[in-house]
Order: sequence, then C-alpha cells, then structure tokens
Amino acid sequence: MLQFINDLPDHVVGIRATGEVNKDDYERVLIPHLEELAKRQGEINYLLVLETDVQNFSAAAWFEDFKLGLKNFAKWKKVAIVTDQTSVEWLTDVFRHFIPGESRGYKLTELPDAIAWVSALHEDEFRDTVSMDNVLNDIRSRSSNKGQGPAGEDL
Repeated sequence: MLQFINDLPDHVVGIRATGEVNKDDYERVLIPHLEELAKRQGEINYLLVLETDVQNFSAAAWFEDFKLGLKNFAKWKKVAIVTDQTSVEWLTDVFRHFIPGESRGYKLTELPDAIAWVSALHEDEFRDTVSMDNVLNDIRSRSSNKGQGPAGEDL
C-alpha cells in the first residue's frame, strides 16, 4: 500500500510504502501527487519511506514506476529513499549516477535527515524548511507498530 505523507513542504511529495504495493496504488496515490507537483513546480523532490520489502511490489507496480521515472526524467531534482534494506540503499546510491537530479539513501532511523535534505531548497537550510515533529507524527500514526518501524525500532 502507498500512503501520502502529510505535513511536508509544498515542493516535496512524500510516500510511505507498506505491505503489498500494486499498480492501483501507483495510479491512485503516487502518480497524481507527482504529476501535480511536476506541473506546479516544474521539478520533483520525492521522499519514499520504504517499510516493505521490494519483493512486495507487483510487476505492474514496477512497470508504473519505470514509466513514471521516464516520463519525468528531466524533472527529478531530489530523491530520498528511506529504508533499512541495504540492497535498496545501495541501488539508490548507484541510481544517482543515472538521473539528472540528486538521490540519496537513508536508514529508517535517519528519516529526519532525509526529510531535511529533500525539503531544503538550498544545501545550507537543511533543518528549517519543515516541522519534523508533524511529519514524524503523521508517519507514526499510520504505522501498524505505533511509534515503531518495521523492525520494532523507535521512530
């Protein structure tokens, strides 16, 4: 399932992935938010909090992801992937060499840093663009493990 993350700045789309993720999730949640942001801003700052295994994404979801990436290829400004899956974090670091924008991988415990980085309009304003408490509370309130990440760690 994909869920929109509230309380991020207007120039950032944040999505939380849990459980099974399918094409319908992309069409209902991700695509409308990213397309609206790209139309309004002309660029995309994207935060993905990945609290599910990448194997839980259907083939159709991966295809939608691929199409979305290509359609907006020149608009990607910042992509922050937050996960405890080492392979995904590694892939994010490799991915940064193939898109025009920047991408960074973060561990779930580094979520505040990821939010600050993807929200900053300039590198020197890391912490002042967003209320971390509001965003973290939104993510916690949707978690099946209230106040905990998928491995039971405190958020």
